[in-house]
Amino acid sequence: MTLSFDGKVVAITGAGNGVGRAHALEFARRGAKVVVNDLGGAPDGSGADNSAASKVVNEIKALGGDAVANFASVATQEGGASITQTALDTFGRIDVMVANAGILRDKSFLKTDVESLDAVLNVHLRGTFFTCQPAFAWMKENGGGRIVVTTSASGLFGNFGQANYAMAKLGIVGLMRVMSIEGAKNNIFTNAIAPMAATRLTMGEDKEDDPMAPSKVSPLVVALSHESSTVNGETFLAGWGIFARTWVAQGDGWRHGDKAVTAEDVVAHWDQIRDSSHFSEIANSLESGAWAMNLPITD
Repeated sequence: MTLSFDGKVVAITGAGNGVGRAHALEFARRGAKVVVNDLGGAPDGSGADNSAASKVVNEIKALGGDAVANFASVATQEGGASITQTALDTFGRIDVMVANAGILRDKSFLKTDVESLDAVLNVHLRGTFFTCQPAFAWMKENGGGRIVVTTSASGLFGNFGQANYAMAKLGIVGLMRVMSIEGAKNNIFTNAIAPMAATRLTMGEDKEDDPMAPSKVSPLVVALSHESSTVNGETFLAGWGIFARTWVAQGDGWRHGDKAVTAEDVVAHWDQIRDSSHFSEIANSLESGAWAMNLPITD
């Protein structure tokens, strides 16, 4: 089965370089019309340059594809909305939104200032919201679509010197979960990827023979974005020679029921509370509470 995107319109943020550019080229090779969004700023988000997005549009056209550039910043509501509007104005529809744009302003936790915190949250977390909400609204009224957002292993597992980045990236997973729950009934399926790739943000080089080449991430994004995919609400590591699902789960824990407990009781039951040998994957927060209530009382 060949995954064709003929007649489909795909918008990708941060598509002027690295992983976003790789996504754009791969979708174009498969017949998609592509909105290439990129502000063209430096890795820390400063500055702007139209040449990054324009260059990728020219690459796509050289392949025989169709693409249009969008130079807006995703960090504002107006900028985020303009990406979907560019797709509608140019191609008349939007079938896939890939929220990929990002910056880095790494500092240790105690040295993280409000300016660097706001800058990273605005591009990653608020930018994902501002980008996806207009696309989601159009998809809801027009038969559905696919959304892929971009998290990070740093957000999922933590990393030294990336407090602001980790906050934003784990927040994106929470947003993805909500979109996946709210969109499912309208055929809008939303998932997250955590790329492991050598890009200008990671001080790497984009080499096709490198296991961390940005293009090694794109097959998963394409698969999740195809109309045949019903995968929804899931998070995947992608790159470095692997595709793997990662998820939040609940252990069986210690269920004490209605009896009064003390901090000393908690300490006495640490082994049960922290045990991860038995766990359940939870669909939503209401299910989490209902699941806990239905477990048997344990000593």
